Amino acid sequence: MSNQLSPKPPVNPIVMGKIGSAYGIRGWLRVFSSTEDAESIFDYQPWFIQSKSGWQLVEIEGWKYHNQDLIIKVKGTDDRDAANLLTNCEIVVDSSQLPDLGEGDYYWKDLMGCQVVTVAGYELGKVIDMMETGSNDVMVIKANLKDAFGVKERLVPFLTEQVVKRVDLSTQTIEVDWDPGF
Repeated sequence: MSNQLSPKPPVNPIVMGKIGSAYGIRGWLRVFSSTEDAESIFDYQPWFIQSKSGWQLVEIEGWKYHNQDLIIKVKGTDDRDAANLLTNCEIVVDSSQLPDLGEGDYYWKDLMGCQVVTVAGYELGKVIDMMETGSNDVMVIKANLKDAFGVKERLVPFLTEQVVKRVDLSTQTIEVDWDPGF
């Protein structure tokens, strides 16, 4: 019997990436990382995946780059058939593992669901997604049902000071200097 405690399932789960297709015949799998630096995904352990029976721990035996892909070897996954069972599973960790951010920095997960309001008081809608464009992040905002401009979705750059004037996570509000008709 082992004295080692098994890791507890995530209380505040956050998706850090996704397990891709099987690679080869020995149970290796491709990994798609959602972290800024792809290999930083390995800094967050333990990994869990959601199965029909609940959270399942994923123990990594090893990882490496193959061409442009990150590939992993999961403990107990020794052939292609076993690897295929993990394909398309989201890699989840507890959000308590994320480092604290400085003033004015935000995790995308914290911006999701925030109401976006212009400095003039017009409600643009709620943040439903974020996109990385290379030069800056962009908020994907689902417009309110009866939007005066007939817009269903807006893309608004997340540029602090220029566009984003204030973020208040306690009230889930983001104030922007943006033309609602744009």
